[in-house]
Amino acid sequence: QVQLVESGGGLVQAGGSLRLSCAASGRTFSTMGWFRQAPGKEREFVGVLNRITGITNYADSVKDRFTISRDNAKNTVYLQMNSLKPEDTAVYYCANSKRWGTPAAIGEYDYWGQGTQVTVSS
Repeated sequence: QVQLVESGGGLVQAGGSLRLSCAASGRTFSTMGWFRQAPGKEREFVGVLNRITGITNYADSVKDRFTISRDNAKNTVYLQMNSLKPEDTAVYYCANSKRWGTPAAIGEYDYWGQGTQVTVSS
């Protein structure tokens, strides 16, 4: 069983930064993704990292502002968010996929964390 626990969310002013963490336990797979869901909106893809190859893929809306990294020894993946905007406000989820590569669809992920709230004030 895979367990994912996100942390690091909070309130930040526009232009600021936050780093989210996703601690994984159990028999995890190499593909770790980040998604977010704003109030009244569908959950959307943010980015993905293959922990073996280091290859990443990002949504256009966060490219050049967000970076995913990992510490394999700690079985933890991070989402560094810079130049935050009010429209980045959402609950952020990490997810683990059995699929190789850099999947971006919600249905391609098998395990999900409980989410952490990020609020960006203007």
